[in-house]
Amino acid sequence: MSDSDIENIDLGILETRVDELIGTVSLLKSENSALRDQQDSLVNERAALIEKTEQARTRIESMITRLRAMETRS
Repeated sequence: MSDSDIENIDLGILETRVDELIGTVSLLKSENSALRDQQDSLVNERAALIEKTEQARTRIESMITRLRAMETRS
């Protein structure tokens, strides 16, 4: 084998490796984007649940206040 043949093989291996890395980077970008979307969705869902919890707490406190008022009147 000549030096030229060895260089061509080395370049071919390097090219294959670079293509694999490009594919990996592309896959990781896609996964990262999906994870960011999922995180945004979960953050929004958490905010909605916190709001519902606060509304429930307010309603329960109001009911307790009314029950105590009814109890005092009796």
